[in-house]
Amino acid sequence: MQIAIDGPAGAGKSTIARRLADKLGFVYIDTGAMYRCITWKAIKNEVDLADAGQLTNLARDTHIEFRQGSSHQLVFCDGQDVSSAIRSHEVNAAVSKVASHPEIRRIMVRQQQHMASNNSVVMDGRDIGECVLPEAEYKFFLTASIEERARRRQAELTATGLGHELEKVKIEIEERDKSDANREVGSLKILPDSIVIDSSSMTIDDLMNLILDTIRGSGYAV
Repeated sequence: MQIAIDGPAGAGKSTIARRLADKLGFVYIDTGAMYRCITWKAIKNEVDLADAGQLTNLARDTHIEFRQGSSHQLVFCDGQDVSSAIRSHEVNAAVSKVASHPEIRRIMVRQQQHMASNNSVVMDGRDIGECVLPEAEYKFFLTASIEERARRRQAELTATGLGHELEKVKIEIEERDKSDANREVGSLKILPDSIVIDSSSMTIDDLMNLILDTIRGSGYAV
């Protein structure tokens, strides 16, 4: 089974996708982390983020791996644990620009589809339902108010020691929304078959129960 969860930054995609995968015994694939790895590596190696050729070569030579840690999933880039490094403000500000390059997206989508080819998966991102898993049995689109998304992202950053003032986080999210919605390939959008959920006033448990009820309603034993 394939479950796609799309939505803007701070909507709760990654948190709910992890919990859902754990509940169902599926593999969780954090596609956003993959683009963050490329962005982190490009910044580290002082690659021009506007140079599609350099970024493409870098992406082709990058090995990204997900490993289960003692309490959460870890992200490795070329053998190095970058779970925290890829969540920095510098990466946050640049990842949408890197992800907008069509060839980068093609490389990442091929890897993501390969990961999903032999496993039941929960995958979250911006264009999963449209580009990565177009035949997914369930396509959820999670959203929330800009204020709530900024609050959630600030809490997430603070938990990793990268906290910043709420207003700056809100501005970053607004800029990311605009970039994600207007990029040429893999833009953020609600599909005709998307199940849209506004989680602004919902707890994670509320959201989890709603998604599970939706899946059960289709006859899948959960």
